Amino acid sequence: METEIESEIHEPQTHLDLEPIKKSTEQLCESIVSQDGFPELYKRIEAFIGDEKLKYEYDMLNNRGTLLQQKQEAGMEITEEEIADFEKLRDELLGNPVICGFHDAQEEVQQLQDKIHQVIAKSFEIGRVPGQEDFDFCSDGFGDCGCG
Repeated sequence: METEIESEIHEPQTHLDLEPIKKSTEQLCESIVSQDGFPELYKRIEAFIGDEKLKYEYDMLNNRGTLLQQKQEAGMEITEEEIADFEKLRDELLGNPVICGFHDAQEEVQQLQDKIHQVIAKSFEIGRVPGQEDFDFCSDGFGDCGCG
């Protein structure tokens, strides 16, 4: 027998049929991975992800940067030595071609995700599939200006 609390906790009602959304999402993913440039993009991400030592060093750099930022925000003094050590580590790591390739790939992926999200969010905002005229700038989210 359900308790009163258990009966109040339930899944929210779904108003949309998720199956066509799933199918279209799979088609979108297929459109992405079938691009000629995708294997190279994926290779740059995998090269970084597969290098445990490099990931550790990268995490250490990020942690050190976060610590310095927190110290600064707390009004604590950051020594010249701390800054120099951080900059030296950053320069060494950012000089690594695997990390540079990962950064470039990560930026490209993030831009694509942002564009996809922008169009989806606009659909919910206006209640229909958006066109170029629905954006506040000369684009449909994917760089198709149509203004010229």
